Amino acid sequence: MSAEAPSESEAEQSEGRTASGAPRSSTPLPTAPCSVVWSKGHPFVLEGTHGRARWVGVDDRGRPQRLTGADLQRRGWTSTRSR
Repeated sequence: MSAEAPSESEAEQSEGRTASGAPRSSTPLPTAPCSVVWSKGHPFVLEGTHGRARWVGVDDRGRPQRLTGADLQRRGWTSTRSR
């Protein structure tokens, strides 16, 4: 019997990450105003409460970025900052 170490993609998937390295979250996004989540190393804050709530943050170049909840689900998000 030989104990083989899992491949990198298997290890990422077992840690709740996609093959691209983005965290996967099966829990719903927070809905309270001013909630903060992290995606791709950047914080996003929920703004707006009636109808058109958006997650607002910045991209890698510091430019403002507005995302929908569906956008964040596709990108991957976490409630804590990853190190």
